[in-house]
Order: sequence, then C-alpha cells, then structure tokens
Amino acid sequence: MEPFEYVTEPGEPGLFFLQSWMERYPRLKAGFTSRHGGVSQGDFASLNMGLHVLDHPQDVIENRERVATAIKLPLKEWVYGEQVHGSRVAVVTGLDRGKGTLDRLTALQETDAFVTNEQDICLAALFADCVPLFFFDPVTQSVALAHAGWKGTVAQIARYTVEAMVREYHVVPRNLLAAIGPSIGKCCYEVDEALISRIDQTLDEVLPHKDEASIKKSRDCFYTSKDGKKFNLDLHQVNRQIMIKAGIMPSSIEITEKCTGCGTDFFYSHRKEHGITGRMAAWIGLSSDL
Repeated sequence: MEPFEYVTEPGEPGLFFLQSWMERYPRLKAGFTSRHGGVSQGDFASLNMGLHVLDHPQDVIENRERVATAIKLPLKEWVYGEQVHGSRVAVVTGLDRGKGTLDRLTALQETDAFVTNEQDICLAALFADCVPLFFFDPVTQSVALAHAGWKGTVAQIARYTVEAMVREYHVVPRNLLAAIGPSIGKCCYEVDEALISRIDQTLDEVLPHKDEASIKKSRDCFYTSKDGKKFNLDLHQVNRQIMIKAGIMPSSIEITEKCTGCGTDFFYSHRKEHGITGRMAAWIGLSSDL
C-alpha cells in the first residue's frame, strides 16, 4: 500500500502526506511537497522550496510559508540544514527553531540528517531525486529525517540516524517506524560500474553473509546490469537494508512507489531536468496541538 497520499485544495500547495502514520498518531506531521501550488516562475514553477537554486528568495520564502500554513506548523518552528551529501546527524532542540527558514546562513551547516524529541519543531530537508528517510519512535516520541543521495547511502546515513536516536533518546530500534519517500527509482537511475562497486562495499557490510551464488542472486533486488558497464540502481532497497541492519523491523519500513524521474508532472528531478529545476521538501514534526 502506498504510504504517501497526495492532497490538494484550491489555492493551497499540493502535498504528499505520510497518511499511514498520521492516522495512527494525530500529533505527527510528516510528508513531502510536490511542485504545485507555489509562486515560483520559469524552471522553478511553482512550489520550489530550495533557496540554493537560482530562484527569487522571496518566492521561496512565500512557498515555505504556504506549506507551513497548510500543515499547521508555523514556519518559525521549522529547521533546515545546509546539505552536503554527508552523514552528519544534528540533534535539534528548541534553540534551533527557525534556522535556515529565511536564509542559508542560519541553516545547520553540513547537515544531512536531524533528530529531535521536542514538540513544535519541524525538521525539513530538500530533495530533487535523492531519497528522503523518515523515522518515528512512538515510545519516546522522537522523530528524525535524513537526506540520502548515493553518497549518503554508501555512508549509511540511515544507520547513523538510528544510532543518534538510540544515543540521545534511548530509542529501541525495533520500536522504530521508518518510511522511504519519493525519489528517483530503479527505473530511471542509471549508474556506472564505479558507483556499483561502492554500493557493493556497503552491501557487504549490511547483508547477511552467504555463499557467492546466493550473494549474486540477492543483489538483483538492489541493482540490475544493462550491459556490464551500466546498471539500474534501487536506492530505496539499499537504504531499507541499511535500516534493517540498524535494527528496524522489516515490517516497520514503508516504501513509496513514486519515482521523481518518472513523475516530473508532480516532482522536480535533477537528473531528468538536467540540473536546472527546483527542490521539494520533506518534513516531520510533532505538534503539541491535535
């Protein structure tokens, strides 16, 4: 079942809500923006959430205000990071509210993942093909969000995020819910042999050790060869395996079927739009109000 449900109202931004979680936990706000319902123009039309592309900053801020209003978490409670495709995890507190919302200088620097256990803080990260990773622990009421491109994936940012939640909030990994959101899918993500070599190194660490024939068969679900030099890579499944290795129950990991490469009618795609495009935002937070 698709975990992300598209909701749009006249005059409001089109948003993909992590409905399966929000129905069970009414204070939880989690989801992913589309490219519709904003004020940006041209290549960034219309709901661009990224200040680092060549869009007008005031248009981006207006788009962010619209999304914040729609999900009922004021923009002053949001926290953005300056993403670098790394594996640094920031512990976010009330002192960080508003950072990165109106400009890049105040964003949490060199940060691709965030954790918090405080209410009325909305963690946010930007995407245009990379993989958004959502985490929620119903027991400790802590949340996390990570940005996993191929670099973050091979660096196992999902594992570092879980470890941060364990360290900071005494989370038990088997209690965690995880969701893998819209990103470029295996159908559209062609990579070379050098990158697959990096993926293989990561899989060596996170897959159960098997004989050579079993290993080859098991890796078919992570990537497939086109001609021995080009491969179609499934970052969703690689990140899922990293989550399982980190202790999350397989049955507690939900994965979208939405591909940003195939779905440029709803999503920005850095690859399909040749680098000149906007950014979606993923968000997660717990509200103090129902």
